Amino acid sequence: MQPTHASALPRKGEPLTTPEPGSYGARSIELHRQVQGKLSIQSRVPLNSKDDLSLAYTPGVGYVSLAVAENPELAYELTGRGRTVAVVSDGSAVLGLGNLGPLGAMPVMEGKCVLFKELGGIDAIPIVLDTQDTDEIVMIVRNLAPSFGGINLEDISAPRCFEVERRLQDIGIPVFHDDQHGTAVVVLAAMTNALKVVGKPIGGSKIVISGAGAAGIACCEMLIEAGADNIVMVDTKGVLYDGRADLYPAKQAIAEKTNREGISGSIHDALVGADVFIGVSAPGLIDRNDVRAMGP
Repeated sequence: MQPTHASALPRKGEPLTTPEPGSYGARSIELHRQVQGKLSIQSRVPLNSKDDLSLAYTPGVGYVSLAVAENPELAYELTGRGRTVAVVSDGSAVLGLGNLGPLGAMPVMEGKCVLFKELGGIDAIPIVLDTQDTDEIVMIVRNLAPSFGGINLEDISAPRCFEVERRLQDIGIPVFHDDQHGTAVVVLAAMTNALKVVGKPIGGSKIVISGAGAAGIACCEMLIEAGADNIVMVDTKGVLYDGRADLYPAKQAIAEKTNREGISGSIHDALVGADVFIGVSAPGLIDRNDVRAMGP
C-alpha cells in the first residue's frame, strides 16, 4: 500500500485513533518499535589493547583532565563538547499536540537529534525534563551547560519559553530556541526571495503575521532586524496594538514595535492593503476575499 498522510492527530486528552495501515503514523510506530530509540552512542577510539585503554582512560586521561582544568577552552579541542548539543524540552508544547509531558516529547526530541547528526554531523542528546517550572528549567540547563557546546530549547510553551531563553543568554554557549529562531530564519529567507520576485523592498511593505506566540514574535523581531518597518500582528483576540489590556509582557513589547498605523479589529481588517501574509497559527483563518483585499 502506498503511504498516506494520517489525518490530523488528536490533542492530548482526545481519543487516539489507530493510524490507517500504510500511513505515516502506522509506519512510524512500527519503525520506532523496531529500533527502540533512534539514537545510539558509539566510541570514536579503539579499545583493543591495554595501551588503548591507558590512552582513552587512566592513567593517560588524567593529564588531559589537568590540562582542561588549567585552561577550560581546551575542552573544545580535547573533548567532544564542541560538537555536542543538548536538545531540551519540558514537553509542554509538543508539535501541535499540546502538553504531552516529558515521555511524550521524547520521540520528537530524538528525531531532532537525528536531524542534527545526519544533516549537520553534530552529536545531539535529547533531554526531557519532568518539570515545567521556569526557575527549575533555567537552573537545570545552567548546570548542564559545561557538558555541551550549545543548547537547543524545544517545544516549551509560551510565554514561559521567552523567559527561559532570555535568562540563559549568559551561560557562555549558544542557546537556540527552535520554535522561535528556527521558524524565523526560514520565514525571513522565504520572504526575502518572495519580495525579490515581486520587486518590493522589505522596508515599506505591509506585513501581517497571524500568531503572536513563540514563532510569531520571533519572526517579527527578525523581520524588524532585516529592515521591515510596517508589521501588524494578530492573535486569537485580534490585532495587537500598544495599550491592549490583555497582552502579556512579550506581546506588549512587540506591540510597541509594530502596528504603526494603530489599527485594531480582526485579521480581516489587518489584511487590507497588506503585501505579505505570514501564518504561524491555525489554518483556515483567511479566505479568497482576504487575499483580494491585500495590496497589488
